Amino acid sequence: MLPVVNTFEVENVRVLLTHIGGYPGKYAPGILPQLRANNTTLFISGHSHILKVMFDAKLNLLHINPGAAGRQGFHKVRTLVRFVIDQDKIKDLEIKEIPL
Repeated sequence: MLPVVNTFEVENVRVLLTHIGGYPGKYAPGILPQLRANNTTLFISGHSHILKVMFDAKLNLLHINPGAAGRQGFHKVRTLVRFVIDQDKIKDLEIKEIPL
C-alpha cells in the first residue's frame, strides 16, 4: 500500500521513512544514496525493535528508530518517540514506554 521508502517534507524538514534502514555508520544496503539524494534531515526506520536516536554528523541528519510497537517479539515494553517539527528544527523529543 505504501512505498518501501517514503520521502516527504514537513515544514522545512526532509524526511525519509522506511522499515529496514539501519543507523548511522551501519545503514542498510541502498539507503545511504537515498539519504544523500533526498537531502534528508530526519531518517526514521525500525525493524530491530531497539529504540535508538542518533545524530549523523557526516550527513547532518537525525536518525530515529522508535523501537517496538507490537505485542510480538522479545521486547518487554512497547515504545514510541514523539517530537515537534518547527520550521527546520526537530525539538522536544519524548520517549514513551507502554507496558505490554
